[in-house]
Amino acid sequence: MERLARCWYRACPWRFLLAPFSLIFLALLALRHWAYRLGWLRVTRMPVPVVVVGNITAGGTGKTPLVIWLVERLRQAGYCPGIVSRGYGGRTKAAAPVRPDSDPAAVGDEPVLLAQRCACPVWVGRRRVEAAQRLLAFHPEVDVILSDDGLQHHALGRDIELVAVDGERGFGNGWLLPAGPLREPRARLRSVDAIVVNGGQNLARMPAPQFGMVLAASRFWKLGQPELAVEPARFAGRVVQAVAGIGNPERFFDTLRQFGIRAEPHALSDHHRYRAADIPAGTVLMTEKDAVKCAGFGLPDAWALAVDAEVGPGLEKMILERMKRHGQQTH
Repeated sequence: MERLARCWYRACPWRFLLAPFSLIFLALLALRHWAYRLGWLRVTRMPVPVVVVGNITAGGTGKTPLVIWLVERLRQAGYCPGIVSRGYGGRTKAAAPVRPDSDPAAVGDEPVLLAQRCACPVWVGRRRVEAAQRLLAFHPEVDVILSDDGLQHHALGRDIELVAVDGERGFGNGWLLPAGPLREPRARLRSVDAIVVNGGQNLARMPAPQFGMVLAASRFWKLGQPELAVEPARFAGRVVQAVAGIGNPERFFDTLRQFGIRAEPHALSDHHRYRAADIPAGTVLMTEKDAVKCAGFGLPDAWALAVDAEVGPGLEKMILERMKRHGQQTH
């Protein structure tokens, strides 16, 4: 899978062999689209606004930091947000709540991270409609739902769609899965409300408003002692190991280099299910997403890099205006 993903972002003859499968994938997407449009498949709307944060490419684009940013901004504006997610990588199928100490193997790594960072109700489920309904039943105070990575899950009606794009990798070779990284054709961007570019730069010829986003990292916290935080300078000039089981591990390794940290990189697949044996000896640096799966290993010298999204001006205002209009329409 990793070799195939590398092929998506460079010249590679393999894509021509996979092109027939991409055409089949496109046909299935079109059939599903028309099934919803004609009413053969049902769209369920919630009694509160739903904001979807997703992407049209496979792999990491910065959705989780964007969701955390949105929760903070909505809470500051007086809303009480909740989050639903599929719980990718977890074994739970039915709708279930996620707590900060939930088992990532059961509910997924990203939902646990969201529960830890957001301090708001988080529910997962293969069917996001069921997860959203259960969340509202148990938390009637919630007045807006954020759907993490739910762009292609059309059964859940939505009021706002945000698409996160990796500004460095863009859309790769522009082909659909499996010959390329696209989950949907780029034409899908015509119907979204905003495109958030992780990396800050604008992309050419985008059909929706663009907003830049950068991931700011300023501290590491220790696994097992999250209250203990240190500056990156602590690891400069030392021999350290770096592990990353995320969609784009090189982004994490590049961040360490920018801090002047010379780390031995260990790239793993996205949503990797860690075992203690996967962690090298010595001082280990990792992402927060990896940390939620390694916290129980009792690692003596492991640290997670805390990352916060900084989004360009305008997106917050746009979302709050849409939320205000939704409230006026329902009264």
